[in-house]
Amino acid sequence: MDIRNLKLFKHLAGTLHFGQSSRACHVTPSALTRIIQRLEEDVGEKLFYRDNRSVRLTSAGDAFRSYADDVILRYEMLRGDLSRDQILGGEISLYCSVTAAYSILPAIFQKFRSVHPGVHINLQTGDAALALTKLQNREVDITVAALPDVLPERVQFLKIFETPLVFIGSTAFPETIQYENDDIDWRKTPIITADFGLSRERTDHWFSEKGIVPNIYAQVAGNEAIIAMVALGCGVGVVPELVLDKSPLKEQIAILPVNPQLESFSIGICTVKKHMRPPQVDAFWEIAALS
Repeated sequence: MDIRNLKLFKHLAGTLHFGQSSRACHVTPSALTRIIQRLEEDVGEKLFYRDNRSVRLTSAGDAFRSYADDVILRYEMLRGDLSRDQILGGEISLYCSVTAAYSILPAIFQKFRSVHPGVHINLQTGDAALALTKLQNREVDITVAALPDVLPERVQFLKIFETPLVFIGSTAFPETIQYENDDIDWRKTPIITADFGLSRERTDHWFSEKGIVPNIYAQVAGNEAIIAMVALGCGVGVVPELVLDKSPLKEQIAILPVNPQLESFSIGICTVKKHMRPPQVDAFWEIAALS
């Protein structure tokens, strides 16, 4: 089977959206549909359930994704072995938040590209809370993510730095915060929180430890969206301080004093363990470790 077609299948298995995958992989939706149909003919099974509203992997599709992962990995490792005495080529895919793309990665990218100019880097940005999921689903080779309380067994984590997790409020709309005896009344103050992920888990734990049921105003995807809503006076939010420091809205935001403080984030590079990854990813990991 054609490696490119396997990569297209793998991307679609991650997004479950023909439009998103066709745009990301630079093929038309009709061409992507024909490729999937040919793969289904080769396998002799339906790989996706499709209707007007949704796309889902079949049980055969789930098994085929494991096969595709294995073939793509072996192919990249073979290319690495064949080019060991030459310039390292191939590609790596990397997922991170927008903030990480311009605050963490530039120095690593500069060193990596100077040493391995033949490796193509496919960068995807989005909600940081999705980073580990995308890595575990083998949608990408590398992610920038916060270290979870329990690291998945096959994932390797390289710590880059640590950043506090902070409560933030709007300087332009101080009336958003409600007080009781000079303390923030969390039952009345609207809270804007991540809809899922480590930030949400630590926020929920903080309120639970204080025996408070917070007044959730909105649950949104992405720290940048939380900062924007806080700046507009919609409520109080929780974000990593790194994201706030890099935000163009920083001057409109104040960090709120709370007791106890939220547990900090350890931010780093994540990929699968060494025996499961191609040489291009090994090379990136080695340079990141020295940065």
